[in-house]
Amino acid sequence: MNNEDINKLTSKIIGLAIETHRELGPGLLESVYKTCLAYELRQNNVDFMSEKQIPIIYKEIALECGFRADIIVENSIILELKAVGKILPIHQAQLITYLKLTGFKMGFIFNFNVIRFKDGIRRIML
Repeated sequence: MNNEDINKLTSKIIGLAIETHRELGPGLLESVYKTCLAYELRQNNVDFMSEKQIPIIYKEIALECGFRADIIVENSIILELKAVGKILPIHQAQLITYLKLTGFKMGFIFNFNVIRFKDGIRRIML
């Protein structure tokens, strides 16, 4: 995927997340936002997987489910969804770990528990 395609895709993802927040507002469970954002992605023909189990290898031990990614878009971008008071450094560290484990270069933390959704967006790139 070239830079122009990535920029178009990330703009689309952010737009759909904004639409989800605009419709629902803050204060709901993370699972509600995940379901509704998945609906928006599906309606807009964006390829994604939700609750994807990601295996990891620790030394010689294979762990079938190292973690579950909230949403993976186009097999290249991780969306970590939150409904918290504020995004903490540990949330960003968590996403960085996920990116390293998958080999993906980009991810977003979307915190839906904010008044203005743009205040709840963090983009992480490796």
